[in-house]
Amino acid sequence: MRPAWWLPSLTEAVFASVLFWLLAAGHAKALLADGDTGWHIRVGDFILAERRFPTSDLFSFSRPGAEWFAWEWGSDVLFALAHRLGGLGGVVLLAGLVIAGTSAALFYFLAWERVNVIVAVIAMLAAGSASTVHWLARPHVFTYLLFVLSLWILEADRRQPGRRVWVLVPLAVLWTNLHGGFVVLIVLLGLYVAGSLVEARRSSARRYALLALAAAAGTLVNPYGPRLHFHIAQYLRSDFIRDRVEEFQSPRFRGESIFVFELLLVAGWMIVPRLWRRREYAPALLLMVLSHAALVSVRHVLLYVLAAAPVVAREATTILASRQNEWWAVLSSLGHARSSREIGRPWYWPPLWAAAAVLTTAGLFQAGGARWKVDFPAEKFPHNALAATEKKGLGRRIFTSDQWADYLIYRYYPQTRVFIDGRSDFYGAAIGQQYLEALSAHHRWQEIFDRHDFDVVLTPPEWPLATVLKAHPDWRLEYDDGQALVLRRVWRTPVVSAN
Repeated sequence: MRPAWWLPSLTEAVFASVLFWLLAAGHAKALLADGDTGWHIRVGDFILAERRFPTSDLFSFSRPGAEWFAWEWGSDVLFALAHRLGGLGGVVLLAGLVIAGTSAALFYFLAWERVNVIVAVIAMLAAGSASTVHWLARPHVFTYLLFVLSLWILEADRRQPGRRVWVLVPLAVLWTNLHGGFVVLIVLLGLYVAGSLVEARRSSARRYALLALAAAAGTLVNPYGPRLHFHIAQYLRSDFIRDRVEEFQSPRFRGESIFVFELLLVAGWMIVPRLWRRREYAPALLLMVLSHAALVSVRHVLLYVLAAAPVVAREATTILASRQNEWWAVLSSLGHARSSREIGRPWYWPPLWAAAAVLTTAGLFQAGGARWKVDFPAEKFPHNALAATEKKGLGRRIFTSDQWADYLIYRYYPQTRVFIDGRSDFYGAAIGQQYLEALSAHHRWQEIFDRHDFDVVLTPPEWPLATVLKAHPDWRLEYDDGQALVLRRVWRTPVVSAN
């Protein structure tokens, strides 16, 4: 019996469910928990207004006019367009669509792997749960979607070679202009070259090597050419950034998300020997390399879980099916789709239910009233402190946290410039070290303040700098709500001797 044409496919159901969950009350603002979204929007605004790509800094007074790469300009423009159409709600909706699309693509990939539907749902939910650690309205969401699609294309080609794999070349061009994570595509192709060599499939190794070269050449199609690649290489090699920037740190094994990642990590390593015995070297190498990357940097956790979920789910289906017990028979009957059309429509079939989910959600954002008015979360950003400070003026040079500076850029650019913001690749170790010494009230803090001529400080109360400034005669506490302090420099008239 064929399913009715009007019923949603399971992939559409996954897409709609994740989208509604993301944008439900209490979840939408979590996508704005990182202030970087603010300056990404303003970069997109600049490109749309000026019709050119920035080559020098737009936002700081600490490095005015210094060379800068807007290396995620494509995502910035998309965020700016979404912001023009729907404010921050539009930005959240765009990020939600990409995240929901990633979950749907992963589920379809699992179904293509012949995974039992119930096992596929569990694996998709596990990958989603582990991924929430970095579900944010930032350009990296495009990397996770493109990574799933690239891995699927390569796995399909490994099993049945065809010309469709060359679509990865234009995809590399697109990826490069959306997010710096395009590097993972070249790594992925390199692992498939290595896997083919170990399998003694020299023709496949040559083919993947040519594909890797073509994709690498495609990454040069960006506003900055090869200079972008040198910049990214320098950025990734920076010890200061690796040691200081939180998302480059190893994951902290606390909380539900990291616990699920830990389960997938253990399952993946248990499966590697089975893959090796079956001569599936490329997937085995991928799990090993990405597990190392995820343990070194929390930002790679999502790449690992997206790569591990299909392999773990496929092996789980095979192992459970081999048991041939009554429990598995029930699970198999429940998790058996009667036709591929129940999983997902063909590419030429209009995704009616997915489109309906998008339109319904967009309508709620536009017409849902105060419930759908999204802003950066008040518990993380100093809304009230800034509102109070605006009455007396923000000051010429504000010292604040990099995250709060991102928010300042969003609210006050181009009138306001900042000392440092979330662009750690731009500021580097010199400004970064001054920032850390100042906030910790290092013995050089006053020298740093005098050098940059700060006149206002917007600080969390727990910073050592806040305690020092409250007792300093040259600074006056102007506002304190327990979340943020505003201190203003007292400019004293020098006393002139009568002689």
